[in-house]
Amino acid sequence: MDKKKNLFEWLNQILSEPYYIFHFLAFFSYIVFRSSSNAAVSPRITAHLLNREIQAGLAFAALVVVKMAREETWESFVADILFYAKIFLTAVSLILDYRLALWYLVVFSVIYITTQQPAFDGLGTASKLTPLQLETILTEGNTSRFWLVEFRASCSCRCIRSSRCFPELAITYSTKILSFGIVDLGLFPNAAEKFGSMGQLPVYILFENAAEVTRFPELDFEAKASHPDITKRLLSRHFELDRLLLQYVNGR
Repeated sequence: MDKKKNLFEWLNQILSEPYYIFHFLAFFSYIVFRSSSNAAVSPRITAHLLNREIQAGLAFAALVVVKMAREETWESFVADILFYAKIFLTAVSLILDYRLALWYLVVFSVIYITTQQPAFDGLGTASKLTPLQLETILTEGNTSRFWLVEFRASCSCRCIRSSRCFPELAITYSTKILSFGIVDLGLFPNAAEKFGSMGQLPVYILFENAAEVTRFPELDFEAKASHPDITKRLLSRHFELDRLLLQYVNGR
């Protein structure tokens, strides 16, 4: 059900978001170029091109199935599928005409520079906060005992890929003792140092009575070259959200 709902959301975004509109036009243009080249290309090349198109289509379909099973968020799935589609399209175009392949490289570069994949715009039960609002909440201490805060940047591809996880976690785990907040450091870049070293966003920090309990990624983890994909399971396990939920249910 969620997959179908996400599919309808994405189809709706195709009609409204430049990022998806430009990609759709770029992919559709191959059909135009392919149809107009039939008379100018020899039968041998046409047969070879058709075989490569079939192989590329089968490989792409296999990747779609694998990614659909593995990716937790729709944003990650779409980002990966578009990336693979661009690779296959450029490779097949190279068989037809190297100038067409170069054209697609230029087009995809322009799309990358001028547009951005939209992030998930839902908040769930999380609150969108400014750094000042977060400081006030933590200082006054008249709200929840625990605050789990996501520090993100709307211009970050990594943040966009994981933008759906935190709101969905908030829906599941929000209680009277645990609240969720989102701070966009892309709008307040000078405020990052107030909450310690941020490194690569997103960063998640759990506060208890205004004091930092733990964060992800941890400070010593920032030096590592690779970062695991952000998933609901990863965050839930790291911050022991099930324990906090049980603690609330048991009235502790």
